[in-house]
Amino acid sequence: MAFEPSYLKSSRSGRLDEKCREAEELLSSCRLCPRQCGADRARNQKGFCRSGRLPIVSSYNAHMGEEPPISGSQGSGTIFFANCNMACVYCQNWPISQLGQGQEVSFDRLAGMMLELQERGCHNINFVTPSHMTAQILLALPIAIEQGFNLPLVYNSSGYDSLNSLKLMDGVVDIYLPDIRYCDPEESKKYSQAPDYPEVCRAALKEMWRQTGELQTDQNGIAQRGMIVRHLVLPNRLSQTREALTFLSNEISPALHLSLMAQYFPAHQTKSIPELDRRLNKEEYRQALDWLEEMGLENGWHQELDDSGGGPAGRIVREL
Repeated sequence: MAFEPSYLKSSRSGRLDEKCREAEELLSSCRLCPRQCGADRARNQKGFCRSGRLPIVSSYNAHMGEEPPISGSQGSGTIFFANCNMACVYCQNWPISQLGQGQEVSFDRLAGMMLELQERGCHNINFVTPSHMTAQILLALPIAIEQGFNLPLVYNSSGYDSLNSLKLMDGVVDIYLPDIRYCDPEESKKYSQAPDYPEVCRAALKEMWRQTGELQTDQNGIAQRGMIVRHLVLPNRLSQTREALTFLSNEISPALHLSLMAQYFPAHQTKSIPELDRRLNKEEYRQALDWLEEMGLENGWHQELDDSGGGPAGRIVREL
């Protein structure tokens, strides 16, 4: 039986139209992200994310560097949104996420990008940093559907997602690709201006898992539905890796697909933050892999550090 994206079913039932109306309401006194800032983004009032009514896109392209079931052989159709609802001091894409480098586009144009990437043969549409743009995604989606769009949707986020938005995405998103960054509110406050990140992320991941469950792939190993969680290992154990893996194993599922990432490098403001002003070393990443084994998380991928222990050898991923 051929795969049918969730949003096509929602479109036929009328649920997608209802979700678009709800999204408009949330946008007018913004409660799309956990900050619940109340900005009237429908009238271009801007809150923490510095974004108004229209989508702001930094770039869109076929991306080969995601996890194998996401990129496959044809690439993932990534659409990078500018701005962010977090403010990570080590962000590697800070000109986009914090300076807002990108172009404001219409909903028609966002739909057009989705269709262009579909025509190029991409396996999915991968919305990168979507937490503050969920309404915009929903408002563009019916336009794309009317013109024949039918690829799976990937929601690629920091994990700092509100249940308001995730419930709107229920029956729309096929594949969740969130991070789990921290388990300590002091660290998340200090490094990302989000003291509530641990509790918000845990609730978000549980909701994402409830919606989509374990990763499902087609006969070619391409993701069709489910969840993959990413965890970026930070130096000096600042990402609380053992605690994060314990949560994933005990409160989500040992069957979860995990991407354990070693690609951290000092960026943005880290020159003035000694504990973050170096790359990960081999011992730190080896310890993370040991914890992975201890927690029984056997599905997924990990990166490899180069011979100097100074960083990842490209975007290499190996099966766990």
